[in-house]
Amino acid sequence: MSAVPQGDTALHNFSTLHPLSGFLAPWLAEGVPDIEALNAFAAARGIRAGGGSPLCFVAPPDDAEGYEERAYRRGEVATRPGNRHDLFNALIWLAFPFAKAALNRRHHRALVEARAAGCARRGAVRDALTQFDECGVIVAGTAPDLWQALRAHRWHLAFVERRAELLRTTRFIVFGHASHDALAAPFVGLCGKALFVEVSSTWLDLPPAQSLDQLDARLAALFDTGEFSPRDWQPLPLLGIPGATSDNEQPDYYADTRQFRPPRTMSPGSSPGNR
Repeated sequence: MSAVPQGDTALHNFSTLHPLSGFLAPWLAEGVPDIEALNAFAAARGIRAGGGSPLCFVAPPDDAEGYEERAYRRGEVATRPGNRHDLFNALIWLAFPFAKAALNRRHHRALVEARAAGCARRGAVRDALTQFDECGVIVAGTAPDLWQALRAHRWHLAFVERRAELLRTTRFIVFGHASHDALAAPFVGLCGKALFVEVSSTWLDLPPAQSLDQLDARLAALFDTGEFSPRDWQPLPLLGIPGATSDNEQPDYYADTRQFRPPRTMSPGSSPGNR
């Protein structure tokens, strides 16, 4: 395990970081892991990247091969030592290995298809995958109507009037490593890209490791087979989630339109979570 980089106070109490990051706690129990420790975790779990090669975290190579291609072809994930953003990316690989591998496969497939078509643009699929990889939030719950309230920006209804029900029926799990990085030093207006996954009440009662394994498998199947565009993800103010900040225990917190834009007229849903 490595020491906390000098000057990076945001990493000081890493294992007790923001409540939304609680599912990463097992990887941080003994301190901030360095590349050697990350690779030991990956090897112990038998994690493989999108192309089937064993996952290996490496210092960024000095060549022109892109992140996704290197990960797919060689299993190598570029990870800058002492960099919080890259560390969170590595931790998400450990926590959601099948989903991350599926994202890597889908990126590679889109790259191959674009080259075959002579297209130099990234395209909607890759843009959507990147947005979720960086800023995705899984809203796993048994109450789809609460999800619809969030989609409609009915913040007061979901977060205040039905707060007890939301806490009982819904789990918010940050998948995006850039969002985890931002939550280490949160700011007004911090927003994620949310996907709803309907679960059973039984799932809500599972031990954390088992519930995340099931969620990982479901996300992997979705990323391997679904069609995406950036419009599929729903904007979600992260600091509005119960537990994200003690400030949101006060009902008037949700009147701040800098974070919570007014209700909107619902349009037909396109989120993969609603399919």
